[in-house]
Amino acid sequence: MARLGYARVSLADQNTDLQFRELEAAGCERIYKDQGISGTRASRPELDRMLDRLGPGDEVVVWKLDRLGRSTRHLLELLDGFKGRGIKFQSLRDGIATDPASEVGGAMAQAMVTIISAFAQLERDQLSERTKAGMAARGAKGTKAGRRGITTDHE
Repeated sequence: MARLGYARVSLADQNTDLQFRELEAAGCERIYKDQGISGTRASRPELDRMLDRLGPGDEVVVWKLDRLGRSTRHLLELLDGFKGRGIKFQSLRDGIATDPASEVGGAMAQAMVTIISAFAQLERDQLSERTKAGMAARGAKGTKAGRRGITTDHE
């Protein structure tokens, strides 16, 4: 029975130090890390590696639920899969823990996971909308969004 951590950041220049410290303090034997990969992607190299390794009685620990994923459907599928395979789950910052072998994490935990994951997806969707609106506004002004082009005139 292993206690495995999972950490993720969306951008390559972000770091997982805080997540690692808390996952280590929670007693994780191994921590899988996806760097620069969006939580909207269902398949991620280290997440997939961890999922393949899990067995009955193991426990998955994340710093926050949105590190596991930003899609409500994907999060619920993962957690349902954990339950079906006899795998425990804990989100440190969200205060959620499930244990398929006991009553821990029953209906109330499922409801909280659904609510928290819906807000994580809402946050992601709103960020996308703001980005698209900003790009459209710049385009309407005749300016291009993004980095300035580099030409031979630049040093």
